[in-house]
Amino acid sequence: MWQSINCGIFDKLLTQTFLYMITNLLISKTLAIAIMNQSYIVNVLIVVVIFFSILLILGIRKSYKLKKENERLNKISEDLANKKEEYTDFTEGHMYGGDN
Repeated sequence: MWQSINCGIFDKLLTQTFLYMITNLLISKTLAIAIMNQSYIVNVLIVVVIFFSILLILGIRKSYKLKKENERLNKISEDLANKKEEYTDFTEGHMYGGDN
């Protein structure tokens, strides 16, 4: 009788210990995978943010350069429009026989 009681208690204790160990193992592995995946996702997001930040900075720089170039070309255009050109008679050359 003591054997059957001891065996039942032992089996129950063994089963509980086994379940506890399996549960602990699964939880620790799941958490490790979740933490690993989370850190991987954070690393990927950091790389993506850095990449798009660089693109944004390059775009702002290019926009600034284009604005300066546009202002320079507008100034040149205004200078050419304001410049008064005198008419020169080009028909008096030797090709047209005016001096011969």
